[in-house]
Amino acid sequence: MSVPEKSGPPPDPTAIFEVARGYQTSYVLKAGAELDVFTEIAKGSQTAAEIAKACGAAERGVRILCDALTVMGFLVKSGNAYSLTPVSAFFLDSRSPAYLGNAFKFMLHPMQLKNFERFSEAVRAGGGASGHDGLQPDDPIWVDFARGMAPMMIPAAKAMAAHLQSPLRGKVAPKVLDIAAGHGFFGITVAQQIPDAEIYAVDWANVLEVARENARARGLADRHHLIPGSAFDVEYGSGYDAVLLTNFLHHFDRATNERLLKKLWNSMSTGAHLIILEFVPNEDRISPALPALFSVTMLSNTPAGDAYTFAELQKMCANAGFTGARLVALEGLPQSLVTARKP
Repeated sequence: MSVPEKSGPPPDPTAIFEVARGYQTSYVLKAGAELDVFTEIAKGSQTAAEIAKACGAAERGVRILCDALTVMGFLVKSGNAYSLTPVSAFFLDSRSPAYLGNAFKFMLHPMQLKNFERFSEAVRAGGGASGHDGLQPDDPIWVDFARGMAPMMIPAAKAMAAHLQSPLRGKVAPKVLDIAAGHGFFGITVAQQIPDAEIYAVDWANVLEVARENARARGLADRHHLIPGSAFDVEYGSGYDAVLLTNFLHHFDRATNERLLKKLWNSMSTGAHLIILEFVPNEDRISPALPALFSVTMLSNTPAGDAYTFAELQKMCANAGFTGARLVALEGLPQSLVTARKP
């Protein structure tokens, strides 16, 4: 098949090559975190020789790594000296409370990489190509998630807690159910901002140990209660004034989500608030970029999950009995809140 001749230069294929080698930049950044390059630079090492000595690595390897990190925008190079950017100083210095270096254990987990190697198969099948979707009870991948991704979730946790300030004000020991609690910071942050709130965290037992550690470290163990098991199977109890449903619905199809939402509805008091945290693309499903592309992750790693639009989430809530669904954008974050009430 011949390609029609066109006047002028041919299109630039650079974008194709950049995407095809995208995995390389992922592992370059991972290496920088694993070798603690960013931390050593923050401590005062500047040249490749100094950084290499501090990290216990070869000077040639560190020079090439740091040059690559500079090209990628995570370091600044002046002469032969390297320094941190504001982003790397905040998120990649291991001494920072916002450190995200441990997130690579989850984001580049071998299971997820294997699933993406079979992405064409997932597209043909309309669901995760792997027989292992990462949702099995006590799967250690979620411990990696809980420990590694927690700093990324703190701003969203604060936004959720702020949203509940008014609805829970004046209630005596309000009960808050935290579904798929993971690291626990969503419920913990509510407990910090609403001093008499009682938090009931649901997740698999091994993951809840991470939440328990975080609650104890913040002096909240007496108000942070654990409900180990599947959110679909365990008994929640009743009388909840608020439910936090974070980063969970995207794993499942709509019918499954509606069953879960109805179960939550039955556990809640009249007038109680539901707060959902999700990647919510616009109705065109191609914007904004991060929420829109999150559907790719779900296609690769789950049998039927998706990044749902607000209209889809609103309908699920309504079918489960909730009213007043509202989309709340979170400034500077790729996720959004969807809030609703039990009438």
